Amino acid sequence: METICGLDCSDCSKKDSCPGCETVGSGGKCVIYACAQKGSCKSCRPFEPNCGEKKKLIKEFNDLHIEGMEEIKDCMNALFGHFINLEYTLPSGQKVKLWDDQRIYWGNQVEKKGSDRCWGLTADENYLLVCEYGENGADPEIVCFKRRHK
Repeated sequence: METICGLDCSDCSKKDSCPGCETVGSGGKCVIYACAQKGSCKSCRPFEPNCGEKKKLIKEFNDLHIEGMEEIKDCMNALFGHFINLEYTLPSGQKVKLWDDQRIYWGNQVEKKGSDRCWGLTADENYLLVCEYGENGADPEIVCFKRRHK
């Protein structure tokens, strides 16, 4: 199945209900599809190393200078919101989710050296989120939630 961004979605367990790319879903809810539509990826594909948007995003994550997080080099993937939308407990005790379960985001999981926890990196067109969590998303903590550079 060919998508506008070049990603092969044929093995995805959510392809029949995907809210993202118009070739497999309803369109407009995928950050990678949106990137391709605005023309920034016409000469490249978002999942190739030369993608300008992907390079910009990696730089934005590295520019956060989060203590203990190694340099991000090439780790942005398409992630279904349902899988990454962890519930965080704020200092007030309120529980919040920051993403939409029905969107596709940029992101990845990076091991936290010397720990049994991981960094979760996710982004859409407007925000970056770095969180830390244990196995299977246990005890998630927001490390940084920031508006992206425009």
